[in-house]
Amino acid sequence: PVLLPKLGARVVKTYWCEDFEKVVRGCPVPIVMAGGPQVKTELEVFEFVHDGIQKGAIGVNLGRNIWQNDFPVAMIRAIRAIIHENASPKEAQELYDSIKNKAAVG
Repeated sequence: PVLLPKLGARVVKTYWCEDFEKVVRGCPVPIVMAGGPQVKTELEVFEFVHDGIQKGAIGVNLGRNIWQNDFPVAMIRAIRAIIHENASPKEAQELYDSIKNKAAVG
């Protein structure tokens, strides 16, 4: 990521990894997390998103973890809560479950 700003990048999209904070510290422009690992539960998504945000990412760019979910709107709102409201993974899961349950009833 260090070379990209020299080429004019204003934001870098990169994958979450162990020691993600080192990637963020070493990059002179903001970082957006790409995709993330393929996981089995929503909570795992919320955990890696939360971890990346806590370690300095300014946002996420997710695909399958949102659009292949049975309740993509609930996923979007829960992830938004992590990024913009500093929600914990557990709080994001509770929000997701609440929205999912309302959608299932309605």
